[in-house]
Amino acid sequence: MPKTCLFRSRFFSAAILTVAFAFMPVPAHAASKEIIELQTQVQQLLDMVQRIQSTLDTRLSVVQHLAEQTADNANQVTANVNALEQKLAAQNEAGAGKLDAVSGQVQSLNDSVDELKSRIAKLDKLVQDLQVQLQAPPAAAAPAQSPGAPPPMPAPNGAPGNAPAPAANQTGNQTANQTANQAPPLQETLQAGVRDYNAARYDVAASEFQDVIHYYPLDELAGTAQFYLGEIAYRQLNFSDAVKDYNAVLEGFPGSSKAPAAQLRKGLALLQLNKKAAGSHELQLLIQRHPQTPEAAQARTKLNALGVRITPTSSH
Repeated sequence: MPKTCLFRSRFFSAAILTVAFAFMPVPAHAASKEIIELQTQVQQLLDMVQRIQSTLDTRLSVVQHLAEQTADNANQVTANVNALEQKLAAQNEAGAGKLDAVSGQVQSLNDSVDELKSRIAKLDKLVQDLQVQLQAPPAAAAPAQSPGAPPPMPAPNGAPGNAPAPAANQTGNQTANQTANQAPPLQETLQAGVRDYNAARYDVAASEFQDVIHYYPLDELAGTAQFYLGEIAYRQLNFSDAVKDYNAVLEGFPGSSKAPAAQLRKGLALLQLNKKAAGSHELQLLIQRHPQTPEAAQARTKLNALGVRITPTSSH
């Protein structure tokens, strides 16, 4: 723009000098046809300069208008992008909060289902015991002794008789009865452990969960107790022990309802130990084995945050 203005000013100066020179008084005898033609050309030149100036003014106005429109559009696009980013961030936060809430509800539901299964198993055992007692034949009554009759003589060696049971068998039965009496009730012990775990009394809760595993090692609720031992270690930032406890759930109780949660927490614990490859592998195994669970959804979110591409993985 400054070069255009400089050109216009110089052009107008030359045109004015030419006009002034053309209209300067000259002797009458010097007027000729050439002077008239020169005056005509100067007039044409002035008309051309006016047209050029008008064109330049029009184009400059159009360019300024386009520049203003472009600036307004850019500002509007920037505002829209900022609003969209804020909306997406708010949706992500809301979705994460809902996912955590649903995960907690599902875990509570799984615990309730475990408790219900345990109660059903206990009822089945009671029914079976009653059936066995009802089907057992009544014990034969001992023959009555007449008053004053001598007590029965012990049977000779090798002959059948009512000999007393060996002392070793009696001692074994007493030991078995004492062990059975010392075993804590399964359901109550597990529930007490969960309460102490939620109250952050981790030492007491760990002792109760270990009792469940010790006295009922083959029960499905032992897998639940093992999972909670891993959760205690995870909360205490002891991630190596947590991985061992979660492995015990996955290897000893693969059909447990806690298996998806155990594999998720194992992957997260490995990531806490800076073992990204192993942790990502566990999360992908979880997605493949239990794709419709809330734990699988959490695994996908974590893998996306790590920038790990989710690919099909063969189960082990």
